[in-house]
Amino acid sequence: MKPWFFAAFIVYWLSCGSASQKTNIANSARSDTIPSTADTISLIAVGDIMFGTNFPDASHLPPNDGKDLLKDFDSTLRDADLTFGNSEGVFLDAGGEAKGFGANVFSFREPKRYAQYFVDNGFDLLSVANNHVADFGITGTQSTVATLKALDLHFAGLENYPTTIISVRNKKIGMAAFAPHNGCIQMNDYAAAIASVQNLKKECDIVIVSFHGGAEGRNATHVPKRTEIFFNQNRGNVYEFAHKMIDAGADIVLGHGPHVARAMEVYNNKFISYSLGNFCTYGMFNLKGVSGIAPLLKIYVNEKGDFINGTITSIKQEGEGRPQRDEGFGAYKLIKDLTATDIPDNHLKFSDSVRIEKND
Repeated sequence: MKPWFFAAFIVYWLSCGSASQKTNIANSARSDTIPSTADTISLIAVGDIMFGTNFPDASHLPPNDGKDLLKDFDSTLRDADLTFGNSEGVFLDAGGEAKGFGANVFSFREPKRYAQYFVDNGFDLLSVANNHVADFGITGTQSTVATLKALDLHFAGLENYPTTIISVRNKKIGMAAFAPHNGCIQMNDYAAAIASVQNLKKECDIVIVSFHGGAEGRNATHVPKRTEIFFNQNRGNVYEFAHKMIDAGADIVLGHGPHVARAMEVYNNKFISYSLGNFCTYGMFNLKGVSGIAPLLKIYVNEKGDFINGTITSIKQEGEGRPQRDEGFGAYKLIKDLTATDIPDNHLKFSDSVRIEKND
């Protein structure tokens, strides 16, 4: 490391690192993505997370009670001002009103103690707006809310918890989460979603929108720019929704739900990921082929929420579902190709096997 860069990094770290809500922000490995001013906010985002289910029985729980699932990424996940993920399922030790189990029906009931893994690995923001948050009825939803609140984790996406606000280095960051599923804030109700984002923007410096939408599976990697129907359910027009959210005031839009990675975009200087895929999904997920690779996204935005640059760490899930680094950069290559195909007029540049930048 060159002396002048090391000195500049120390000044930055002293000026803003101690004020972060993180307990341990590791040094970035890439000089080209270290923020240049104290007003820059960094965000790490990953897709679906389900640490293991005790339903229908405990055979679907991971080895060592799940403590090792994220051990390869604990410091990486802390290497930002904010870390986001989609919590897929409920936190409930037993009971609840299970929606069922069988062909094309899965119910995810994670032991409540597993929610601690979010805290242990540096997560700050969670979306709970998805098709599994109601897997065990009102009992499961209430248990999930109580569990996350007890751990002081910020979450959004339920009818009684549509948004959340967190402070980072004297900046107020708001998040709204949406999905086309029962019990969630509806992404297909554009008028209500727009109003929610507009109101959140009045209170916050930067607004993040999370959505769980689009079709699912290995054939759902493309963004079709139309309404997607999956198992007779309207899963939304994710392209239209993302653009409307940014037009309403969102600065970052993070998609998940298809269980595969999708294209990324810079629209009006704001960043969109159309699907972050499966990040840590143990036991009940198809992880073959494109379903087993996903990005660990890190982006930087300025004080206005405009995208500056970022990185994609490609991960793959091994065995029943444990993320590991993919030295073949599979997720990066897939997202680069999908972006070129699906959004050819994009303002996003993929310059190597890791980095993403604005392409003006």
